[in-house]
Amino acid sequence: MRISVSSDMDEPVARALVARLRERGHEVITHGALRPGADPQWAACSQAAAQDVADGRADQAVVCCWTGTGASIAANKVPGIRAALCTDAYTADGARRWNDANVLALGLRLTSEPLLTEILDAWFAAEPSQDSDDRENVARIARMDARRDAGRTGPS
Repeated sequence: MRISVSSDMDEPVARALVARLRERGHEVITHGALRPGADPQWAACSQAAAQDVADGRADQAVVCCWTGTGASIAANKVPGIRAALCTDAYTADGARRWNDANVLALGLRLTSEPLLTEILDAWFAAEPSQDSDDRENVARIARMDARRDAGRTGPS
């Protein structure tokens, strides 16, 4: 799987994230502080990683900032993105299962390397639910994106 990763800071957990993804056999595309010369601002690098998913250059993304909140907000502004801020394995499992999340947001401040491993294990083990209510909610989000896109009058 190809995974786009962004971080606004070159922190040990961000470097560990890239390493863990590569150990799992994923191809990693880096943005922000993880890529020399790239814009490290959380809004810019999170948007870039999410846009990789929206445009099909990546299957999923992981976006990071100090709390994870800004990264998740920025990623969710990209149409087609369902970013979830996950602070534990249970939330990561639910985000993939019930929300069909395609972007994982992590906070650099509180995510330890052991917790990172638990979150990634849960994220990659979970499959999107086929329950009709869950699928309808995901479809509703897609319709919201489509309406938002239809209302744009100028360049984004």
